Amino acid sequence: MSLISNLKPGGKHGVPSSESRDPIGYLVAGLNRLAQTDLLDKVRLRKPTEQAVFSVTRTGFKTMTTASRTFAKAGKGGQPGARPKHAAASGVFDLTPGEDEQMLVDVVTEFADEVVRPAAAEADKTCAAPDDLLKASLDIGLPILGLPESLGGVSEERSAMAGTLVAEALAKGDMGLAVATLAPGSVATAIGLWGTDAQQQTYLPAFSAEDGSVPAAALALNEPTVLFDVFSPSTTARRSDDGAGFVLNGAKSLVARGDHAELFVVGASLDGKPVLFLVESGATGLAIAGDPAMGVRAASMTTLVLEDVTVPADAVLGETDGSTYTECVRLSRLAWCALAVGTGQAVLDYVTPYVQGREAFGEPIAHRQSVAFMVANIAIELQGMRLLTYRAASRAAAGKDFSREVALARKACTDKGMQIGLDGVQLLGGHGFVKEHPVERWYRDLRAIGIMEGTVLV
Repeated sequence: MSLISNLKPGGKHGVPSSESRDPIGYLVAGLNRLAQTDLLDKVRLRKPTEQAVFSVTRTGFKTMTTASRTFAKAGKGGQPGARPKHAAASGVFDLTPGEDEQMLVDVVTEFADEVVRPAAAEADKTCAAPDDLLKASLDIGLPILGLPESLGGVSEERSAMAGTLVAEALAKGDMGLAVATLAPGSVATAIGLWGTDAQQQTYLPAFSAEDGSVPAAALALNEPTVLFDVFSPSTTARRSDDGAGFVLNGAKSLVARGDHAELFVVGASLDGKPVLFLVESGATGLAIAGDPAMGVRAASMTTLVLEDVTVPADAVLGETDGSTYTECVRLSRLAWCALAVGTGQAVLDYVTPYVQGREAFGEPIAHRQSVAFMVANIAIELQGMRLLTYRAASRAAAGKDFSREVALARKACTDKGMQIGLDGVQLLGGHGFVKEHPVERWYRDLRAIGIMEGTVLV
């Protein structure tokens, strides 16, 4: 019997009651809806189709008309929003997941194994995530894992560590589909961390909707420019002539599921400082085109073009001195590190039995010293990546400065992640080059770690 079917409220291994839940217990409680259904048995993965790689590539740029939700203004203007409290520091450097954290990881891992992994190859081919898979991710509660309970979420404390564990577990199934399912929750988490009361009350209720109407959303920081520096965006924002808002101009690349997104968090330069803006899909001057890339193809990457897009004065998310933007970039890089760790683990789990079962000259190739050392190096580097990522996540959750830790983690995950992908292909020989085996897709995905900015955060 599967783990998910065994999850029940209460009991030793169940979801804690409201009186006894710790912060991660609240997160696990958000998964309880999945435990009450036979969702994984009902999910029907998309059948192979002959559709074009990405529909918007046939028509080029077009006005955003797919998503037309109108968010009704609510909340108290100018008032600070609710903020999750920082996780308590134990003073002991122990990165072993607690019982509830491990339960959360087990549930998401089973979802990744039973739903995400089987859909990965076709999603990579069509550059689109299956609708049933996206709906299933809503039932798990991914969009609200980073939100405090007061805002419709399931967390009491800062959940950077939980978000990191979830991202890693999903990426073991497929990095592209992990990005597609995590993108809406990344926007919700950003609003929960830095939004005003009005912004939170206007947008966040939609993310906690139980009728399946959770909006697609995207965090847009990347730009299609040479020598792109995420901290100096070419996209600009200026105050409108009437002083009632801001006018945005520029282009954003590698925006996950941009053709379906109803809300964007866009990075732009305002008075020489990088600032985040909330932009609704119905804004005049917003256009999009398909932007299929080498890797992470299942996330349906797009290019977002802003031509004199006017947003109200209260569209600014967080501070205008660059501090909020900088924290957003660091949390995003942390998420990409977690995705690298999960994909690297998938490579290790795949190549280990392969080299043990593949024979050459009358014996398994694992008996060859060069092969055994290469597999061992993957395991060693992967563990280093994981420890650096967890260390950065734990400091972020505790509200401590984690700039150094996330920089170290990103460097390790960028360099060693690409090497793990390359070694995985090398260990399979000719099989590593063909799509019959998933290592070529993981190799392409892992090369995104040092390139991608934004898109997801924890």
